[in-house]
Amino acid sequence: MPAPNLFEELKEALTKFKTFLDQNVNTIKPAVQALKAIFPQITDLINQLIELMGKLKTEIDKLNVGSLGEHLGKVTEFSTGVKNLLEAAKGLLPNEADTINSVLEAANVVSSLPSLDQIKNEIKQLIDSIIANLNQLKS
Repeated sequence: MPAPNLFEELKEALTKFKTFLDQNVNTIKPAVQALKAIFPQITDLINQLIELMGKLKTEIDKLNVGSLGEHLGKVTEFSTGVKNLLEAAKGLLPNEADTINSVLEAANVVSSLPSLDQIKNEIKQLIDSIIANLNQLKS
């Protein structure tokens, strides 16, 4: 089984959180409103989370693998070769398992770059939905 890549993990985490908020914002909102009176930091928590979501969206927006053009395909081939080589070497270098796994994780991120443009918009839409839900909790 291939290791999950960073962007798919992010998309999955955002999807789970968005789904939770979609299903529970109306239930959570009265509790948040009541908590504001005794625990005003709840508003800070929500504001900081909204701010972090905005920063995350900005960083995702900055990722532009399309500018690599045809070279991206060669980088993907290279990372696939690296992964194949390391998987084959694992049995011969058991004491280097941590190092090999670390390099494999990096190779998996590089391998995910061609699909990044595909999920980039999905991630940004998820972030927008989460921010909208969090704003509902504040109002």
